[in-house]
Amino acid sequence: MELADILSEESVLACPDVKDKTTLLTQLSRKAATLTGYDARTILETIEAREALGSTGLGNGIAVPHGKLAGLKGVTAVFARLAHPVEFDSVDEQPVDLVCLLLAPVGAGADHLKALARVARLLRTESLVDSLRASNDPQRLYALLTQAVPSQHAA
Repeated sequence: MELADILSEESVLACPDVKDKTTLLTQLSRKAATLTGYDARTILETIEAREALGSTGLGNGIAVPHGKLAGLKGVTAVFARLAHPVEFDSVDEQPVDLVCLLLAPVGAGADHLKALARVARLLRTESLVDSLRASNDPQRLYALLTQAVPSQHAA
């Protein structure tokens, strides 16, 4: 699974005014609602319920909030590049500025896990992360995220 399979150019955001985790998750939920046709509040509640189990802040300024929605047609991603890092209760206790929201259909275990693994692997690439942090243009961010990169097959 490539990120281009689940991420569209319109689902990449530059967020100059986000100041906290709640505002961030709200904006991501609103964008996801326009992409999926789901209610933004339902998406937000799903993401917040997952966050209540433990933060999806992976460290190094990166978070991958995620959740499952009944009836969703397929895995959907929304990416945000924040101008100012926000506290996210990350494992390394550092604020985040690169966030990829993933939504998957209920029962899409393998696809959901593949998407999470792909995003996590991609965002561990130091040169990509540096390039993402150097841009606030959504088109450029999309191009960086979806460029052809050698993929490693998961075991």
